[in-house]
Amino acid sequence: MARLVPLWALVLTLFLSVTGLRAGERRGLVPSPALDTPLASAKSQDTAVLAGGCFWGIQAVFEHVKGVMNATSGYSGGSGRNAEYELVSTGDTGHAESVRITYDPSRITYGELLRVFFSVAHDPTQFNRQGPDTGTQYRSVIFYANENQKRIAEAYIAQLDEARVFRHKIVTQVVPLTAFYPAEAYHQQYAARHPDNPYIMLNDAPKVAQLKQQFPDLYTGK
Repeated sequence: MARLVPLWALVLTLFLSVTGLRAGERRGLVPSPALDTPLASAKSQDTAVLAGGCFWGIQAVFEHVKGVMNATSGYSGGSGRNAEYELVSTGDTGHAESVRITYDPSRITYGELLRVFFSVAHDPTQFNRQGPDTGTQYRSVIFYANENQKRIAEAYIAQLDEARVFRHKIVTQVVPLTAFYPAEAYHQQYAARHPDNPYIMLNDAPKVAQLKQQFPDLYTGK
C-alpha cells in the first residue's frame, strides 16, 4: 500500500524543500558528538533503532551509510506484543515507525550514526510529525539498547541544544528499546524500489542527496 498524501501537503513539502524554510532549519553544520565510543578494533556487529517520521526515508538514508550492514523498517515503542501497519497507522498502538540499523562498529560509531540521524534523516525539532506526516507514530525517538547508547544520545542532544544548532529545541525522545517488529515486506527498501513515487521524490530522495553532499566520506552508492 502506498502512503497517501494530500496534494496540498506535497506542494508545501516541495516549496519548503526548494526554499529551505523548514521548521528545524539549522544555523550551521551539525557537529560531531563530543561523547562517543571509539571505533572497535575488530569487525563485529551492533544495532541502533531510530525513529523520525516515515520509515521509508530513514531506511533509505542509512542503507547508504558506510559501515551499515542492514537497515530494516519496523515498529517500536508501543504497548502491544506485535505490530502491523494498519494498526500502527491509527496512532492508537503507541508504536513509532522505526528503523533497526545493523552496523559494524569498527567502521562507524554509534555517535556518527546519530549525527547522520540529526543532520539529514529527519527534523528533530518537529513534534509528532515529519513533513506531511502527522501523528505519534511519526515522532522522533532514539531507542537505546544499553546504558552506553543512552549516555551518548542524551549527551549529544544536550550538546546540540546548548550550541543552538537548530532554531528550535530538539524534541527527540530517548527511551529504552523493549521490542522491534519488522514491518511488512512491501515497506522494505520502499524508496529504492519506488524512486518515481511523488512522496519519495519530494521527501526521501532529497535526504539521500543531502547525505552524499554533507557526508561524502560516509556515503556509499550501494
